[in-house]
Amino acid sequence: MKLSKRLTCISDMVPYGSNVIDVGCDHALLSIFLSKEKKCTCLATDVNEKALNNAKLNIKKYDAKDVKTFLTDGIENIDIKENDYIIIAGMGTNTIEHILSNNICNNLIISSNNQLYELRKFVTNLGYMIVDEKFIVDYQKKYVIIKFYKKKKKYSLLDLKYGPIVKNDINYLLYELEKLYDIKEKIRNSSFKVKHKNEIEIRKLKSLIEKIQGK
Repeated sequence: MKLSKRLTCISDMVPYGSNVIDVGCDHALLSIFLSKEKKCTCLATDVNEKALNNAKLNIKKYDAKDVKTFLTDGIENIDIKENDYIIIAGMGTNTIEHILSNNICNNLIISSNNQLYELRKFVTNLGYMIVDEKFIVDYQKKYVIIKFYKKKKKYSLLDLKYGPIVKNDINYLLYELEKLYDIKEKIRNSSFKVKHKNEIEIRKLKSLIEKIQGK
């Protein structure tokens, strides 16, 4: 069974034999892969009953006996153990923050669609450290996947904005710079304060890129 590049990257972060809660599982292919290839026990959850029914069909198709399903909003009414792995991918940061306001475990693997600075800030304030980050391009879409572990650690503003690990990935920084230039174009006729703040951020990011390139 072949996964997308994004799901493959997520699966690589999950240790062999883990107990996994796949939140917003959609088709449950990640859970199925983890159960078949890495001997994980998986609970595939979704708030959408139609999506969960599609997941059940795939579980039956691939005979994935170690994958169970559960209809719920996020992780509500789930018995979560300390060493479980919670995976949340394909949602926005506001939704992820809502989900993680409930009881959570030691290990989180998250791929948010937006607001990575806010995501890093929120999760690290919950008492997590960032142990791995990956920037990937999958079908021309860009993703950042972050693995957190329950242990307090202080981070600089730079680390929260661009990640303590992926800030060393030149391709990721160029992607962030491209987003800043898009913002610059959108705020061309906005207030001086907004434009000035964006210009400062562009200069800082370009300086970081030059540092990595050894210029």
